[in-house]
Amino acid sequence: MGTERVRSGSPRLLSLQILGEAVEGITLSVDKKYWGGEEGESVFRWFRTSSDGTHSEIKGATTASYMLSLDDIGFFISVSCEPVRNDWARGPIVLSEQIGPIISGPPTCHSLEFVGSMVEGQRLSFVASYSGGERGNCIIEWFRVKSNGVKEKLIAEEYLGLSIEDVGRYIELIYTPVRNDGMRGSPASIKSEVIAPGDPMGVELIIPDCCEAIEIIPQKTYFGGEEGDGKYVWYRSKDRLHESTFLDLSTSDDDVLTCGNTLKYTPTLEDVGAYLALYWVPTRADRKCGKPLVSLSNNQISPAAPLVSNVRVKELSSGIYSGEGDYFGGYEGSSLFSWYRETNEGTIVLINGANSRTYEVMDPDYNCRLLFGYTPVRSDSVVGELKLSEPTDIILPELPKIEMLALAGKAVEGDVLTAVEVIPKSEIQQHVWGKYKKDVKYQWLSSLDIEDSSKSYERLSSQHSCSYKMRLEDIGRFLKCECIVTDLFGRSSEPAFAETGPILPGIPRIDKLEIEGRGFHTNLYAVRGTYSGGKEGKSKIQWLRSMVGSPDLISIPGEIGRMYEANVDDVGYRLVAIYTPIREDGFEGQPVSASTDPIAVEPDVLKEVKQKIDVGAVKFEVLCDKDRSAKKVPGVGTLERRVLEVNRKRVKVVKPGSKTSFPTTEIRGSYAPPFHVETFRNDQHRLRIVVDSENEVDLMVQTRHMRDVIVLVIRGLAQRFNSTSLNSLLKIET
Repeated sequence: MGTERVRSGSPRLLSLQILGEAVEGITLSVDKKYWGGEEGESVFRWFRTSSDGTHSEIKGATTASYMLSLDDIGFFISVSCEPVRNDWARGPIVLSEQIGPIISGPPTCHSLEFVGSMVEGQRLSFVASYSGGERGNCIIEWFRVKSNGVKEKLIAEEYLGLSIEDVGRYIELIYTPVRNDGMRGSPASIKSEVIAPGDPMGVELIIPDCCEAIEIIPQKTYFGGEEGDGKYVWYRSKDRLHESTFLDLSTSDDDVLTCGNTLKYTPTLEDVGAYLALYWVPTRADRKCGKPLVSLSNNQISPAAPLVSNVRVKELSSGIYSGEGDYFGGYEGSSLFSWYRETNEGTIVLINGANSRTYEVMDPDYNCRLLFGYTPVRSDSVVGELKLSEPTDIILPELPKIEMLALAGKAVEGDVLTAVEVIPKSEIQQHVWGKYKKDVKYQWLSSLDIEDSSKSYERLSSQHSCSYKMRLEDIGRFLKCECIVTDLFGRSSEPAFAETGPILPGIPRIDKLEIEGRGFHTNLYAVRGTYSGGKEGKSKIQWLRSMVGSPDLISIPGEIGRMYEANVDDVGYRLVAIYTPIREDGFEGQPVSASTDPIAVEPDVLKEVKQKIDVGAVKFEVLCDKDRSAKKVPGVGTLERRVLEVNRKRVKVVKPGSKTSFPTTEIRGSYAPPFHVETFRNDQHRLRIVVDSENEVDLMVQTRHMRDVIVLVIRGLAQRFNSTSLNSLLKIET
């Protein structure tokens, strides 16, 4: 018996019901039992039934599950299923029982997505699916999330504009669903990828009004991530050109000059009167460049206000000064210059007529200070503020100079050297010496050793004259004269020097020769003088007598010393000393003489002589030397008592009488020549009376005083026979 193949039954549903709570937001599912072969794709339809029984199909709900939405609230939900076998055979449609009515569920966000590009400059929004009754004011919170997880709250709006601060960071959105009755659901969040920078772009570039020397800070706005080092080029042009001129950098234009390569720029003098243009290539930090942008100044560069700084005075040469200053403020015009004189009291006086940059010092400026005044004037005649320089040092004339110092005279002992300064021939020096010289100081110096080749000098402390008389101690040494001129302002010149060779000894000479003594016949006389001419040797001295009124000289034998003792023979005569200087090497100089006034009688002797002459006859007791032999020294045994009788006519020597004899006249004679009286220089008690060649007598007295009285009385009484007036010396009237 053959078996018959079993065939599938007709597809049908044995049961159909809805599983799930009738709450919005809940996903309902179908629970069914299928019969009739292998099930294929059965057809489902969901229906919404209102409270009044109106039945409507829910569009799009064709699957075995359905999520209750806001539109379902208050309705009943049912589902129908048409079973379909896998061979497309269909069974009867079955409708489930209704569930409901549907009530509102808790506010819930089922999905949350960003809308927009994650790029700087873009606007970011979102799409959120909501359930849970009628949507209220849901809470939206945007956060910027750094790489370390730190969050920075931004805004609470529907949209977020991405800025530079967001580049390299994340954006997080937290969405909290809120029902219209205020009930909040669980927050939902979403986090973006890293925000990328926008393409670099120059949004704005403006050059403000420009002025010389004031730094220009352009107003610019950059977009496109972190800005890097953009390219900046400043151009200067005489005319205001179109922007396109500067965009095409390959175009060469002689009127366009490059003047800067940084964002900021300070206009210089060359920019004054020109227009500026800034060429900017916006560049991101990663060196990506944007489209170049050009901005032009609206106006020409204006000049700065004229001013001057660093006003100063510079000395060009002696007595000539130049005023200087650093001008600023456009192009300089005809600036004004002035000079001032500041006195020691601090008073500043304008110098009339001094209105140029250079100034030549005048006499009133000396001992004052100079100031230079600079009033800046721009080329368009705008005048700035006067600026004065600092005062100069005290203005003084050129220091007197000594061109050369010469020595007049021979370098010989006893001669005088005179220092003569030679003044420079320049007009200034001639003026300075003539008007401002105060004095000239000299200092003589001598070498330390004789013929010192090293010429080490020492100052001669007392020698400050322009002249110097060379002395004995200078012989063989070198002399130097130092000369310094001082002006009225207390300044001293550089010293000038003049030197000699070794000083030679001078010709022997005696200066200031004189005879010292009291002037009486009993005094001691000495010859005094200043010798020069090397070291003195055995100079010669000769004493003589000179008759008053006669040029003849009478030698005094044996008197060749520096001292001379006068005697009664000198009365009425001048004593003369002839000094012949002789150097130690025997060289003889010219003789020099000195004389005294006529020798007078010693007052005591004079008094006695006058008395005896006035009487006219006088006797003296004397001793007679009977033996006049020159070989025999007089002694007491050879002397005999005599009486010397003297009167106006004659003189006689009488031997006194004794008890055995009468007085005897041994010599008698008048005063007629050859009568005379002699004295002896080696014996002051002795005298000789000579009547003639055959009658003479040597007499002795006890004192020189007595001898001088006798001699003067006899010579006084015999004066009429003599050529000299002894009585005039004795002041006796005849």
